[in-house]
Amino acid sequence: MSVKESVQTDPIRLLIVDDEVGFVNILTKRLSRRNMEVTSAYTGTEAIQILRKQDFDVAVLDLKMEEMDGIEVLKIFKKMDPKIVVIMLTGHGSEKAAREGIEFGAFDYLTKPCELKELLAKIREAYQERNRD
Repeated sequence: MSVKESVQTDPIRLLIVDDEVGFVNILTKRLSRRNMEVTSAYTGTEAIQILRKQDFDVAVLDLKMEEMDGIEVLKIFKKMDPKIVVIMLTGHGSEKAAREGIEFGAFDYLTKPCELKELLAKIREAYQERNRD
């Protein structure tokens, strides 16, 4: 059995970026219990500052935020760390913008509110994608 086929034991290093504080806090708690090292940011600027100091496997990024939208943040993330795998979260009806995110290098998108199981599956899929090379 190769290293790639072995069961994932290292925690997934996850960055959650969303300006809905309550949503982020609940998600952080729930994902931390599932072998994930979760860091939260409530603005795009804060997320960029965190990414400067730390490496992440996967980022979950809200599309609609007050001071800087998710697409802008995504473009900066991809310049800073081309290997980071980004999942966009979008409110209902913004699927077009989320597809635009994919054009700029997002791995995939989910519509909010999404089930925790669905988000977990997508994060694990993104993590495997990052570790393919």
